[in-house]
Amino acid sequence: MGTDRPDLSVTPFGLGIRGLCPRCHRGHIFDGYLTLAKECDACGLDFSFADPADGPAFFAMSIVSFPVVGVAAWLEMGIGMSVWLNVLITCTLAMAGCMLLLRPLKGWLVCSQYINKAEQARLAEEEEREGSGY
Repeated sequence: MGTDRPDLSVTPFGLGIRGLCPRCHRGHIFDGYLTLAKECDACGLDFSFADPADGPAFFAMSIVSFPVVGVAAWLEMGIGMSVWLNVLITCTLAMAGCMLLLRPLKGWLVCSQYINKAEQARLAEEEEREGSGY
Protein backbone atom coordinates (compact mmCIF):
# COMPACT_ATOMS: atom_id res chain seq x y z
CA MET A 1 0.00 0.00 0.00
CA GLY A 2 1.49 3.39 -1.07
CA THR A 3 1.59 6.51 1.00
CA ASP A 4 0.88 10.06 -0.12
CA ARG A 5 3.75 11.47 1.92
CA PRO A 6 6.47 13.20 -0.11
CA ASP A 7 9.96 11.76 -0.11
CA LEU A 8 11.80 14.15 2.24
CA SER A 9 15.18 13.15 0.84
CA VAL A 10 14.48 15.09 -2.40
CA THR A 11 12.98 18.22 -0.86
CA PRO A 12 15.09 21.40 -0.66
CA PHE A 13 15.45 20.83 3.08
CA GLY A 14 16.43 17.16 2.75
CA LEU A 15 18.98 17.86 0.02
CA GLY A 16 20.29 21.01 1.70
CA ILE A 17 21.00 19.53 5.12
CA ARG A 18 22.98 16.76 3.42
CA GLY A 19 24.76 19.24 1.12
CA LEU A 20 23.68 17.49 -2.08
CA CYS A 21 23.14 19.00 -5.52
CA PRO A 22 19.51 20.04 -6.09
CA ARG A 23 19.58 18.82 -9.72
CA CYS A 24 21.26 15.39 -9.65
CA HIS A 25 20.98 14.62 -5.88
CA ARG A 26 24.46 13.02 -5.95
CA GLY A 27 27.07 15.78 -6.18
CA HIS A 28 28.03 18.13 -3.39
CA ILE A 29 27.31 21.85 -3.13
CA PHE A 30 30.03 22.67 -0.61
CA ASP A 31 33.76 22.98 -1.19
CA GLY A 32 34.67 23.31 2.48
CA TYR A 33 32.62 23.90 5.60
CA LEU A 34 30.64 26.92 4.35
CA THR A 35 32.22 27.67 0.95
CA LEU A 36 29.97 26.87 -1.99
CA ALA A 37 31.54 24.87 -4.78
CA LYS A 38 31.75 26.53 -8.20
CA GLU A 39 29.84 23.63 -9.73
CA CYS A 40 28.45 20.20 -8.89
CA ASP A 41 31.12 17.49 -9.02
CA ALA A 42 28.63 15.00 -10.52
CA CYS A 43 26.42 16.86 -13.03
CA GLY A 44 28.29 20.16 -13.48
CA LEU A 45 25.48 22.46 -12.30
CA ASP A 46 26.90 25.97 -11.98
CA PHE A 47 26.20 27.30 -8.47
CA SER A 48 26.72 30.96 -9.43
CA PHE A 49 22.93 31.43 -9.11
CA ALA A 50 23.15 30.71 -5.38
CA ASP A 51 23.21 33.72 -3.09
CA PRO A 52 21.83 32.89 0.35
CA ALA A 53 23.36 36.16 1.66
CA ASP A 54 22.76 36.53 5.41
CA GLY A 55 19.81 34.13 5.54
CA PRO A 56 21.64 31.20 7.15
CA ALA A 57 23.21 33.43 9.81
CA PHE A 58 19.86 35.07 10.60
CA PHE A 59 18.08 31.74 10.97
CA ALA A 60 20.90 30.19 13.01
CA MET A 61 21.09 33.13 15.42
CA SER A 62 17.31 33.26 15.76
CA ILE A 63 17.01 29.54 16.47
CA VAL A 64 19.93 29.41 18.93
CA SER A 65 19.38 32.67 20.79
CA PHE A 66 16.18 31.80 22.66
CA PRO A 67 17.40 28.56 24.29
CA VAL A 68 20.79 30.12 25.10
CA VAL A 69 19.17 33.12 26.79
CA GLY A 70 17.02 30.69 28.79
CA VAL A 71 20.10 28.74 29.88
CA ALA A 72 21.89 31.97 30.81
CA ALA A 73 18.94 33.12 32.92
CA TRP A 74 18.70 29.71 34.62
CA LEU A 75 22.44 29.66 35.37
CA GLU A 76 22.27 33.17 36.84
CA MET A 77 19.04 33.01 38.82
CA GLY A 78 18.54 29.32 39.46
CA ILE A 79 22.06 28.24 40.30
CA GLY A 80 23.66 31.58 41.15
CA MET A 81 26.68 30.92 38.94
CA SER A 82 29.32 33.63 38.73
CA VAL A 83 28.96 36.06 35.85
CA TRP A 84 32.25 35.23 34.11
CA LEU A 85 31.49 31.49 34.09
CA ASN A 86 27.95 32.17 32.89
CA VAL A 87 29.28 34.29 30.01
CA LEU A 88 31.85 31.64 29.11
CA ILE A 89 29.26 28.85 29.03
CA THR A 90 26.56 30.76 27.19
CA CYS A 91 28.93 32.21 24.59
CA THR A 92 30.33 28.75 23.91
CA LEU A 93 26.81 27.34 23.57
CA ALA A 94 25.79 30.17 21.23
CA MET A 95 28.83 29.79 18.97
CA ALA A 96 28.62 25.99 18.85
CA GLY A 97 24.89 26.05 18.13
CA CYS A 98 25.26 28.57 15.33
CA MET A 99 28.19 26.71 13.76
CA LEU A 100 26.24 23.46 13.81
CA LEU A 101 23.26 25.06 12.06
CA LEU A 102 25.00 27.27 9.48
CA ARG A 103 25.94 24.58 6.96
CA PRO A 104 22.58 22.77 6.82
CA LEU A 105 20.69 26.07 6.68
CA LYS A 106 22.91 27.41 3.88
CA GLY A 107 22.44 24.16 1.95
CA TRP A 108 18.68 24.38 2.42
CA LEU A 109 18.55 27.95 1.12
CA VAL A 110 20.75 27.18 -1.91
CA CYS A 111 18.66 24.12 -2.83
CA SER A 112 15.45 26.11 -2.31
CA GLN A 113 16.70 28.81 -4.68
CA TYR A 114 17.33 26.24 -7.42
CA ILE A 115 14.21 24.10 -6.95
CA ASN A 116 11.87 27.10 -6.66
CA LYS A 117 13.62 28.97 -9.51
CA ALA A 118 14.23 32.02 -7.33
CA GLU A 119 15.74 35.01 -9.07
CA GLN A 120 16.38 38.69 -8.54
CA ALA A 121 13.18 40.67 -7.97
CA ARG A 122 12.14 43.00 -10.76
CA LEU A 123 9.75 45.91 -10.73
CA ALA A 124 6.55 45.58 -12.77
CA GLU A 125 7.39 48.81 -14.64
CA GLU A 126 10.66 47.29 -15.90
CA GLU A 127 8.83 44.22 -17.18
CA GLU A 128 6.28 46.40 -19.00
CA ARG A 129 9.04 48.46 -20.65
CA GLU A 130 10.88 45.33 -21.76
CA GLY A 131 7.69 43.78 -23.10
CA SER A 132 6.63 46.90 -25.03
CA GLY A 133 9.95 47.34 -26.84
CA TYR A 134 11.15 50.63 -25.26
